[in-house]
Amino acid sequence: MSSESSLSAAPDHAEASRFPTSVYADRLARAAEIARRSGLDGLLVTPGPDLRYLVGSRADSFERLTCLIVPADGNPPSVVLPRLELASLDESAVGDLGLPVHDWVDGVDPYELVSSLLPETPRVAVTDAMPALHLVPLARRFGAIPALATGVLRELRMLKDDAEIDALRRAGAAIDRVHARMGQWLRPGRTEAEVAADITAAILAEGHTEAAFVIVGSGPHGADPHHEVSERVIESGDVVVIDIGGPVEPGYNSDSTRTYVLGDPESRVAEQVAVLQAAQRAAVAAVRPGVTAESVDAAARDVLAAAGLAEVFVHRTGHGIGLSVHEEPYIVAGNETVLEPGMAFSIEPGIYFRGQWGARIEDIVVVTADGCESMNQRPHGLTILPG
Repeated sequence: MSSESSLSAAPDHAEASRFPTSVYADRLARAAEIARRSGLDGLLVTPGPDLRYLVGSRADSFERLTCLIVPADGNPPSVVLPRLELASLDESAVGDLGLPVHDWVDGVDPYELVSSLLPETPRVAVTDAMPALHLVPLARRFGAIPALATGVLRELRMLKDDAEIDALRRAGAAIDRVHARMGQWLRPGRTEAEVAADITAAILAEGHTEAAFVIVGSGPHGADPHHEVSERVIESGDVVVIDIGGPVEPGYNSDSTRTYVLGDPESRVAEQVAVLQAAQRAAVAAVRPGVTAESVDAAARDVLAAAGLAEVFVHRTGHGIGLSVHEEPYIVAGNETVLEPGMAFSIEPGIYFRGQWGARIEDIVVVTADGCESMNQRPHGLTILPG
């Protein structure tokens, strides 16, 4: 059997972990409207960044279905979830929004419950975080494979509002404070893992809820863009890539990369990192409303190509950021998305010399009415530390 429950208002301590209730009410209304314009009857959203975006819920149910149903006809959204997971909604906006909650117990078919809350043979879209474990039974119930809600939700999540931008500013300032202390930890004789442990502790001390990633790429490891850490002992003369970040309440992420050298750099290294800095600066300068994402990528790439470094820039120039570290828009060739105020993304060109060294410079920027605002303020050039 299932029952419809009501949740009391979230406790006061939850306010720091989510936005005001009115923010979520507006997001739900806009999601329903975009779904309606897309010819859908509704959206089905399971735990993940989209659920957190729409109602501030951090529910994390896998084998048992938890699902937010957003009808496109203007009727109130509702939540279906296991009765044993009711507490997972306490710190969300569900109670304050007054959304109906349909809880179920083991032995009940939750897919039938979802189906009963939608029109017969509905045209629905599901969040891309929905596991196949739930997608397949829902598809059988509806008689068709649901569409992906990515197109609906990307339109919302790509455009950050003032509260989201403020959260990104706080996250950027927090990770800047960690980079400012790098000289305390990064020195010859220490392993990458030892440096990473100190950085992780500092990330938490500076207000992040976790260190989502810590990359310490020293010497030849800096030439691997996705290297994390190892037991390699850092040596005098090493060029070291430090790429770090994580979420700050209410869950918006920092992500910043700077490149360091232990001791005086070789002239070739200094010259090539100076070109990389110019490429990053050119890409930031290219950001403004009305230009395409791919044009920003080209701005960085053209500077590197002119210096003969095109072949060692092996990834896109940037990625969107918010509740997810990587989300849309992606700053990459072929992406014709037109930039609008409120879009937030990284600008992070890099150069990588396999088996030798690498460098990357990364800021998070937010598109403004006439350009962009950077969330990171640390110096961008090659930072020389004692070697």
